[in-house]
Amino acid sequence: MSSRIEQIIEEIEEYIDNCKFQPLSTTKIIVNKDQMDELLRELRMKTPDEIKRYQKIIENKDAILADAKAKAESTVKDAQKQASDMVSEHEIMQQAYAQANEIVMAATEQAQEILDRATTDANEIRTGAMQYTNDLLLNAEEILGNTLESYTSRYESLVGALQECYQTVRTNRASLEMPGEAQVPDADYAEGAIDNR
Repeated sequence: MSSRIEQIIEEIEEYIDNCKFQPLSTTKIIVNKDQMDELLRELRMKTPDEIKRYQKIIENKDAILADAKAKAESTVKDAQKQASDMVSEHEIMQQAYAQANEIVMAATEQAQEILDRATTDANEIRTGAMQYTNDLLLNAEEILGNTLESYTSRYESLVGALQECYQTVRTNRASLEMPGEAQVPDADYAEGAIDNR
């Protein structure tokens, strides 16, 4: 932590940096005399207190050095003990890390085997499902084709029979036709009417 004297010196430097230069000069500045006097006055007042504080520190330097030496020796002893403990812990940790690495490697290999088996099984199931679906579709295609062919043949037979009946009825009507009756539609129109049903 900086002393008040150091703070006042910094304030003076900052004040000087912010002052304006005299006209036609790059080295001379214009200062506010009252403000500069105030900073210098405070500096003079604080200087004796700071000097006394530093003299007291110098007078107590032997005690301070002895205390620092004792603390340093204690710190060294603690560090040596910690280093010794850490060496033992380090050996234990190395063994633990080695065992942990072995466990992790074994678990990784086992997980990879499980994943490979699952992938193989999934591929086999997918292939089987596609084959099964293809077989079902092939069977449905054959059934629909046979049904379509059968019904097409039956439809054509039915149309042929109806046309024969129609021709018979038409012929019979023609033989009974009386003068002035409406003309019977021709065969082409009748066949079209039957086909469109």
